[in-house]
Amino acid sequence: MNKRDIQAQIAELKMDYINLQGDIEKLESTGHNDMVAQAEQRLANMEERLKELNTQLASL
Repeated sequence: MNKRDIQAQIAELKMDYINLQGDIEKLESTGHNDMVAQAEQRLANMEERLKELNTQLASL
């Protein structure tokens, strides 16, 4: 993967992360706590992937 591909994946992942944060806020306000836990796990997975991508980017 080249630098441009990694940067594109990071940008896309960041947008997805922001959207999911907004979804979590909506779920919390409507009392869907079971779905909040699932969404928070997805956020954690996204954070892990961002770390991996940033490490790859730094090593280029």
